[in-house]
Amino acid sequence: MVDVAPPPPVDRPLLTRDFVVVTGAALLYFVALGALAPTLPRYVAEDLGGGGGQVGLAVGIFAVSAALLRPWVGKLGDERGRRLLVVGGSLVAGVSFLGYALPGGLPVLLAMRLLGGVGEAAVFVGAATTAQDLAPPHRRGQAASYFSVAIYGGLALGPVLGEVVRTTFSIGTVWPVAAVSCALAAALGSRMPAHVAVVDDEEDSAPPRDLRGLRRFFHPAAVRPGVVLALSASGFAGFSAFVPLYVDDVGLSSSGGVFALYAVVVLGVRIVGSRLPDVLGPRRGPSMALLLQGVGLVAIGAFATTLGLYASAFLYAIGTSLLYPALFPVVIAATPRRERSQAVATFTLFFDVSQAVGAPVLGLVAVVTGERGVFVAAGVLAFVGLVVHRSGHLPAAVASGTPCPPPRAGE
Repeated sequence: MVDVAPPPPVDRPLLTRDFVVVTGAALLYFVALGALAPTLPRYVAEDLGGGGGQVGLAVGIFAVSAALLRPWVGKLGDERGRRLLVVGGSLVAGVSFLGYALPGGLPVLLAMRLLGGVGEAAVFVGAATTAQDLAPPHRRGQAASYFSVAIYGGLALGPVLGEVVRTTFSIGTVWPVAAVSCALAAALGSRMPAHVAVVDDEEDSAPPRDLRGLRRFFHPAAVRPGVVLALSASGFAGFSAFVPLYVDDVGLSSSGGVFALYAVVVLGVRIVGSRLPDVLGPRRGPSMALLLQGVGLVAIGAFATTLGLYASAFLYAIGTSLLYPALFPVVIAATPRRERSQAVATFTLFFDVSQAVGAPVLGLVAVVTGERGVFVAAGVLAFVGLVVHRSGHLPAAVASGTPCPPPRAGE
């Protein structure tokens, strides 16, 4: 067990043992989370007798505790180390999944979902921050791409695991299986460093800053990138919620093919094009991503055909695949090492807010305009995000957007 990992040299390969350990722990955690995606709504509706409102509450309440606690766990990670967040968060999440089987009906389930949100906040902040700290400065965009593969990979494999367990055994068996995956994530996370010694930040030689008021919990360096992320992710909330309804209008019987295309494109770009965020730089990368998202979403609403839906979803997926890896290094570069967990917590908090607010707001748009209007409105949000990003000041450490060196053998 390593308490402090050495700083990553500029010429050091990205895929080191510590990086693989952190990413692997995140993958195991998100497999557990993904296993609940197809099974939890069915459990609420069929086993607990809940309606649509109860299903939505059970699914969404998870983000409430995660959003509220991200700033606090960020400060804890900066002070006590990120290994504590990954190990402790995985164990807390696993306990909450086991609690789904407790008697007491929906109130007990909601309490367990709130507890699971605590684990989610800790795991993501701890793992994502460590993955960035382990990357050389010019490879942080690539590190974010690889780390996000663990997220998307887990959320893609998890539902398959959950459905196989449900159909082979029972829906109640899914909960301990998910808990075991969390336990494995904690075991692997115990092998990661608690801290990473980083020497590339000039701010780290300065005395600690006196962050007061809201700045103690909402790091200023992450606010503008977080707003951009929230505007983009609100569009995704509309995409994921209303594409299943929109497919009837274009003559499809299922939205499975559209979401499969989306997942393949996002994973493909983040693996094959993992260096694109570093090559494009922090100004052009997010700008291109938001432009593609906006065009893709507006096109979905404008061209109500099967071909139009697939082609537009393809553009939208490319934009989505580029945004997070391009924005994340901006937050890291603008933040002293001792404050990075707090900054990451603030940044990801905006995603939680977007998921809690985006779908209901776009649902009101659907009432007035129908599904096509939802996609146009979601595209407008992406364009607003583009304006917000372009109007912001980038930290000097990333403003140049210097391309990273070509890959070497073994990388």
